Amino acid sequence: MVAEDLNAFVTREELEPTGDGPLSGRTVAVKDNISTEGVRTTCGSNMLAHYVPPYDATVVERLKAAGATIVGKTNMDEFGMGTTTETSAFGPTQNPAAPGRVPGGSSGGSAAAVAAGEADLALGTDTGGSIRCPAAFCGVVGIKPTYGLVSRYGLVAYANSLEQIGPIAPTVEEAAELLEVVSGPDERDGTTREPADGTDYASAADGDVDGLTVGVPTELLDGADEGIVETFWDALDDLEAQGAEYTEVSLPSVETAVQAYYVIAMSEASSNLARFDGVRYGQSGGYDGNWNETFARSREEGFGAEVKRRILLGTYALSAGYHDKYYAKAQDARAWVKRDFDETFADVDVVASPTMPVPPFELGESLDDPLQMYLADANTVPVNLANLPAISVPAGEADGLPVGLQFVAPAFGERTLVRAGSALA
Repeated sequence: MVAEDLNAFVTREELEPTGDGPLSGRTVAVKDNISTEGVRTTCGSNMLAHYVPPYDATVVERLKAAGATIVGKTNMDEFGMGTTTETSAFGPTQNPAAPGRVPGGSSGGSAAAVAAGEADLALGTDTGGSIRCPAAFCGVVGIKPTYGLVSRYGLVAYANSLEQIGPIAPTVEEAAELLEVVSGPDERDGTTREPADGTDYASAADGDVDGLTVGVPTELLDGADEGIVETFWDALDDLEAQGAEYTEVSLPSVETAVQAYYVIAMSEASSNLARFDGVRYGQSGGYDGNWNETFARSREEGFGAEVKRRILLGTYALSAGYHDKYYAKAQDARAWVKRDFDETFADVDVVASPTMPVPPFELGESLDDPLQMYLADANTVPVNLANLPAISVPAGEADGLPVGLQFVAPAFGERTLVRAGSALA
């Protein structure tokens, strides 16, 4: 399949490096919700089809300074809202590892570009699995960093308390090298911090898992596709042969994680996207004497169906009389998820599960059933609720389709993730 058929890029424009460093001679694709000075940043939406940022995101500055050549902005689900990269206003992206199927989302363009060799490396963003899902579906490596490890300055926000920018690469070591470049404190993002043990991640990709203890939550295997479960256990057997030990653990809170995640994410999205009204940002609705009608027209024309759905649901969850019933309870469930992980990590080094419980959907399969798309995130969203790091690595295939294995570690345990993942990829 030729590159144009994949539709992995919204904009192909080369940005030259500003310095020499660890990424000299490497090409990097950047998800289209990360600001690039002078190059349009659409978020996969008609609302921002012509928006050209006047500044670079911190991660883009760091890429350039490290010697990377940016080769374009990658396709994505509109404003990051989707699991398939089919809600983009610029058309769906094809999966180069599974023709006729979706590449996952919302960072599907980034994963497809790496899988097809259109870029050496890529940046995606992960709000509830949006790096790990496409990494799994496209047979590449994706890391969702600990919340606060990578600056979000210049990222067009979907859900501020959940999302992180992270790397997608062919191998764990290459993903770790990219993570080293973009991570670390940023004075323009008050949520960032320097990990106690620094950001030397690539050196941990030594494949040494002797003595590593792996917890397998039974809840994240229940209901998963049979072929995916078999491939997952085969990968764990491989780890055991290399000296790792695994044991079953329980995370009862994950049963409510999807519901809690979508209430929180949609609520934050409804607030964040309020700025796109055709006056502050977005296409004009054409003022005709009534500002409410002008705003409504701009949003009706600029937003796609999935974005409108999530704005409406989020606004409802935050409305008077329903805040305590939905949003407050979702935050309680979020605290429960974090507590479960904390207790589990007292006994194991990492938690492992299939990244996705299902194989890549056929193109168009999930568009008429949003609930099916939401439930596919069951194994990834708990990580974002708990603000933990996770990695998806290729575990093999089931019925000829890529399968990803997810490792989760305690906060700022990226070196442990890289070591575990490098034993498989």
